Amino acid sequence: MLVTDPHIKSQKRGCLGLLTLDRPQALNALTHGMILALAGQLQAWAVDDAIKIVAIRGAGEKAFCAGGDIRAVQQAVIAGRSADGAQLLRDEYRMNALIGAYPKPYIALVHGITMGGGAGLSVHGRVRLADETLSFAMPETAIGFIPDVGSSYFLSRLPDQMGMYLGLTGNRIGLGDALEAGLVTHAVRKDDFDSVIDGLSRGAPPEKVIESFAYKPAPGKLREHRRSIATFFGAASVEAILERLDQDGSDFALATAQVIRMRSPTSLKLVFRQLREARVLD
Repeated sequence: MLVTDPHIKSQKRGCLGLLTLDRPQALNALTHGMILALAGQLQAWAVDDAIKIVAIRGAGEKAFCAGGDIRAVQQAVIAGRSADGAQLLRDEYRMNALIGAYPKPYIALVHGITMGGGAGLSVHGRVRLADETLSFAMPETAIGFIPDVGSSYFLSRLPDQMGMYLGLTGNRIGLGDALEAGLVTHAVRKDDFDSVIDGLSRGAPPEKVIESFAYKPAPGKLREHRRSIATFFGAASVEAILERLDQDGSDFALATAQVIRMRSPTSLKLVFRQLREARVLD
């Protein structure tokens, strides 16, 4: 019997298996129950010959998924149940690995706040559609943690040191920058998400369905700074990155340095090592 959770909706629509994160009042943040339900359904559909494609989306207007429910992990630790929090993260990481190795096309329809665990649910998939409301971030250094959910793999492979920039600062980026960095594969208006789902359910090739709705968004705000980001964040240490930012002295560089200095120093060191070493790992 599949694990169920009231905040996960699963539907079969023709040849499509559709998952919906349905916890909009909490920005669809992932609880342990949601993680187990998602993993269970994905495993079942992986061997269901009637399901050819899997898609996932988030309910509500504000977020696809704001991440894992860190408050629940914190409360478990305070209550002396630190093993509960560790198990939540362990199961979440296994779910992300399942998505990364999924045997069928896995399509994420992403909007609004997409952070932490929301990145794990989307970036590891084969196709990531996002709309103009996208606000993507890996904000873990702000809470003394490190980017997780397999992000050491995808952040370390982004062009122009964008992964190191995102990992250290925790800054949010929008649709244009996420598309140019490769974090999402297509820009599609949220009003067209239902039409995309309908086309996929009819068995049309995913690339053909998506092509008819994809469009070219406005350039991201970081485009003009990409060369500088590559130079700043290609330095040999966190201290060297900050030194380059300080020496540059531009408004962008100084603002970026200020953000980094507000993050957990231990997290910064760990993230730097994490992303440098991950570049040569599978």
